[in-house]
Amino acid sequence: MTDREEFLEWVGTALREAELALHNGDAGPRRALWSREEPVSVLGAWRNAVGLQEVDELFTHLERSFSDCTSYAFEVLAFDVSGDTAYTAGLEHTSVSVDGQPRSYTLRATQVYRREGGAWRVAHRHGDTVAG
Repeated sequence: MTDREEFLEWVGTALREAELALHNGDAGPRRALWSREEPVSVLGAWRNAVGLQEVDELFTHLERSFSDCTSYAFEVLAFDVSGDTAYTAGLEHTSVSVDGQPRSYTLRATQVYRREGGAWRVAHRHGDTVAG
């Protein structure tokens, strides 16, 4: 398997499972996949975070807000791997309860990854709502 194929498989399994867990109120799997090295950042649809502490606080906030995910899919539109760096760009389609209220939405999501100790870690995320 090529680096690109292995990376895309990881996105479709470990990363997907972590996002599904987050949307069911458990940020632990997402935290496990994020870099523990600076810089890390999130430019989020609802809240931004820069640095390890702020990113961790954001994950705590999200796990308290999300529950009862009935659907999550990441539609990868583009991706690449170059050495120990990779990115994905795509659409996240989600049906979940946010603060107890059912919602369905689509986010444009771009993430940057770096390989640390042989494992992919998320270093940056940008997500915003799709207007329209």
